[in-house]
Amino acid sequence: MLRLFYCDQHAIPLPVGHKFPMRKYAMLRELLSAAGWFRLEAAPFAARETIELAHDPAYVRGFLEGALEPRVMRRIGFPWSEELVRRTLASLGGTLAAACDALDTGFGGNLAGGTHHAFRGEGSGFCVFNDIAVAILRLRAQGRARKAAVVDLDVHQGDGTARIFQDDPDVLTLSLHGHNNFPFRKQQSRIDVDLPDGARDAEYLAALDAVLPRVAAFAPHIIFYQSGVDPLAGDKLGRLALTHAGLAERDRRVMHLARERRIPLAVTLGGGYADPISRTAQAHANTFRAAAQMFGSLS
Repeated sequence: MLRLFYCDQHAIPLPVGHKFPMRKYAMLRELLSAAGWFRLEAAPFAARETIELAHDPAYVRGFLEGALEPRVMRRIGFPWSEELVRRTLASLGGTLAAACDALDTGFGGNLAGGTHHAFRGEGSGFCVFNDIAVAILRLRAQGRARKAAVVDLDVHQGDGTARIFQDDPDVLTLSLHGHNNFPFRKQQSRIDVDLPDGARDAEYLAALDAVLPRVAAFAPHIIFYQSGVDPLAGDKLGRLALTHAGLAERDRRVMHLARERRIPLAVTLGGGYADPISRTAQAHANTFRAAAQMFGSLS
């Protein structure tokens, strides 16, 4: 049975009214546990020296030791705590483990991660470290995968990932995102697709279909799929108008490309801020249902 990694047991203390939907992670794990499509395992902690493959050592040290300036933590959007450190290390470790699973079995998944707003020397937008960037550079250092593609379908541009790999010809960064949404200062991905407010299923899927052949033509050794579900209609931070069915079809198209071309696929969670948050948890669960169907856990 294919496995997924989780880290929701590391709860972050947040102020009352904080807009980050921490509950969705446990809700998602409960949905997937009940479905029985995957074996669920606690994510390991990432090692400091591994994180430093993608991040400035002074920034890594400052975060781990709680020594970052308040303005840096405000940009991240979380108050510092030891629980946040544990959660961050496990979230990143889950993506590292999922990447290894992808190379070994064709598929790997993390019920966290997708922290694509983190730059080399600073975090942003609820992202401390860039798990996908760290995973790519570790696989390269180990000689397991040189070329990687990042298919980022969160509603917010993967600006940190784009910046980290802007001069790296062996990493293709694709971001399909809302034009009028955060980050308001966009970076340059290898492929950027800006969508207007209110874009619906048909427009979104047509835009995706137009660029997925370029991912295939790049012939990566692994694909990292940032599967944020904040394009869902009614998402508080989204501004697009996809349905659950549209998101599920989006997932299937990315996964079909990976399976058809026999490219290992590692899936990370990304954003989702619907009200009620159960709609987001269900959308994330639909992503992994598609994975179970595509990669063999569910006939």
